Amino acid sequence: MKAGVALIALAASLSVAHTQVEELVGEIPAGQQMILVGDTLVYDFDAGTVTAVGGVQIEYGGINVVAQRVSYNRNTSRVIASGGVEIRDRSGNKYYAEEIDITDDFSDGFVRALRVETTEKTYMAAESAERSGGNLTTFIKGVYTACEPCEENPEKPPLWQIKAQRVIWDGKAKTIRFERSRFEFLGIPLAYLPYFEVADPTVKRKSGFLMPSVVGGSEVGVGLTVPYYFALSPTYDLTISGTGYTKQGFLAEAEWRQRFDNGGYTLKLAGIHQNRPGAWPATYVDSTVENRGMIGTTGEFQINPRWKAGWDVLIQSDKNFARSYRIEGFSEAVQRSTIYLTGLSDRNYFDLRAYKFNVQERYLDSNPGARHDKQPAVAPLLDYSYTVGTPVLGGELNFDVNSQGIHRKEGMYGETKLSGLESSSARFSGEGEWKRSFITGGGLVVTPLLHARADAINVNLSQSAVAAIAGFDNGIEDIRSHYYRAMATAGLEMRWPILFSSASSTHVLEPMGQIFVRPDEPYAGRLGIPNEDAQSLVFDASTLFERDKFSGYDRIEGGTRANVGIRYSGRFANGWSAQGLFGQSYHLAGTNSYAQADLVNVGAYSGLETDRSDYVAMLGFTTPFGLSASTSARFDEETFELRRNDLKVGANIANVSANASYAYISAQPDYGFNRDRQEVSGSASLKFNENWRVFASGTYNIQDSELTRNALGFGYSDECFIYTMTFSQVREDGNTENRFGFNISLRTLGEIGSNTFAQ
Repeated sequence: MKAGVALIALAASLSVAHTQVEELVGEIPAGQQMILVGDTLVYDFDAGTVTAVGGVQIEYGGINVVAQRVSYNRNTSRVIASGGVEIRDRSGNKYYAEEIDITDDFSDGFVRALRVETTEKTYMAAESAERSGGNLTTFIKGVYTACEPCEENPEKPPLWQIKAQRVIWDGKAKTIRFERSRFEFLGIPLAYLPYFEVADPTVKRKSGFLMPSVVGGSEVGVGLTVPYYFALSPTYDLTISGTGYTKQGFLAEAEWRQRFDNGGYTLKLAGIHQNRPGAWPATYVDSTVENRGMIGTTGEFQINPRWKAGWDVLIQSDKNFARSYRIEGFSEAVQRSTIYLTGLSDRNYFDLRAYKFNVQERYLDSNPGARHDKQPAVAPLLDYSYTVGTPVLGGELNFDVNSQGIHRKEGMYGETKLSGLESSSARFSGEGEWKRSFITGGGLVVTPLLHARADAINVNLSQSAVAAIAGFDNGIEDIRSHYYRAMATAGLEMRWPILFSSASSTHVLEPMGQIFVRPDEPYAGRLGIPNEDAQSLVFDASTLFERDKFSGYDRIEGGTRANVGIRYSGRFANGWSAQGLFGQSYHLAGTNSYAQADLVNVGAYSGLETDRSDYVAMLGFTTPFGLSASTSARFDEETFELRRNDLKVGANIANVSANASYAYISAQPDYGFNRDRQEVSGSASLKFNENWRVFASGTYNIQDSELTRNALGFGYSDECFIYTMTFSQVREDGNTENRFGFNISLRTLGEIGSNTFAQ
């Protein structure tokens, strides 16, 4: 029995997972019996040996050993197993050897022709292996790879492998060192590495150098980034990296990460003293700045199962540092810094936050196109929704609260609209809605609705904002600082779904109508009230049956309005499906809110500014073979001329995946667009076989005959190796940004890549 235990421990000691033998044996349940099966069991009392011969099988504590011969010498305390030795541990790792010779205390041993397969699909082989000191294992002429052997030709070299004269595993330090090694790809040596050390595969976090990467750009030059990782604790770590640029010098970065039981946070710092600020074009904000840097932090904590709080904040020396140097996690064109508190239950929602948009642009502040300094700070922004858990008069009753404070130091003033006033403003809105559905015997669904809302608004306009408003509308007479408004709505909705079915299809036609009765919008056309959150108004099939079609709280719809349309959905036995909608909205009485101008002309050309709205329609279908398409359109209510159109097509057929979209918006002169706008975009990916694919994408401005952005690339991927190469271009405001990149990922070893940019 002692021999069996020693052999089992040997298997654990040679595992690529490198589990300590003592820990492995300790996990075996107390009182576990060993089962030994063999053709012959020989006791030699004179020599002090016990030998099992012929089809030896040992099962002990979930570990299985198979060999032709197992012998234990009591005098030398050595275990010898030979003849197709195969060991499977409790984790599923497999070990193969021709011969194993080891002491029963696991401290010293020798293995000939060792081969290991782990559950992580990593593979290792060696001509021989020696174990000494209880925790040091040396593989002679070892080979390591994470690529599966070829089933048809097991002797074929894997896609990549590392061959080394010696591979030394230190079970105490949890490291694997390769000495006099070379990296082979498709059996061809590509790199010689005299010394190469990695962490034990079971070690998830270990201090050391990470894979370097190549970066660069026309203004910064070519750079090499070398990161170093500090595994300081199971709950926190630090990564520092340095990048040497040929033009701009040394960029230093540091990232601290820490986890707690209920969340975690990160802190990132980066900075550089630019050697050549003049490498940036003179029109860029970067051109005169030598010392640049940033501090960025993110975090989220789960206060309890319903409440969480977090933040995502970026502070930098200038508005474009993080984007110029592509700081990971903070290089988006628009970076939103925010702090939030959120609560969520089954029927209720609370969200309180403050945020500021950081537009990372290269314009000087004096450039008319500069937007960074014109972005407001929003604090606080509150959204609260409460739905009563039990029916009220047989219906559903819910309440919503919204409050926002906006502070803008510089106005966004244009010739046709004032997108943002230089001011401080605050608004508090509260509303409640009750509705209940009744179904008649004929299937007609009738839903009455009652809604009430009240707002309190405070505005503190600067003198330049007052002047801008006066210049926008010379007839303005009164600008106040306080506004109070209220709105009550009584509504009725009727739907009559009609089912048509046959042996091969099912169709539902649903005529639908709504009417909302309410007074006129308070202060309609009053330009002194800012419109910050309702500047986007898209009237299409998706918003036809909305009670209030404004996108935010700053505008409120008034007057009596009816919405009429018909919906269709169909299912077919061959797997096809289709859906559609067509309808129109009618302003019946009172003042049409969408015909009343505000500072951003939000209702202009919306299709709702006339008593009879434009027609809206939607049609879509899906197929069982991966093709789908949908289109949404708006047509002039008099001429039926196309005013807006969105078309999307998608396909996922065999080895081809493709998507295409087309967008058209007719001219909107009073909104700042004097010409029609048309744009087509698409993306496609083609897999040549199981591993290779090519992909491309692009966006084309039809009116300007310009390809605004495009990208293409190809890639290879399998279970152990990933390679991609990409090229992309972005054209904006007369500037063109070219980007080249590649990425190589070797499973279990790491990845290396490059990003280069050129203007």
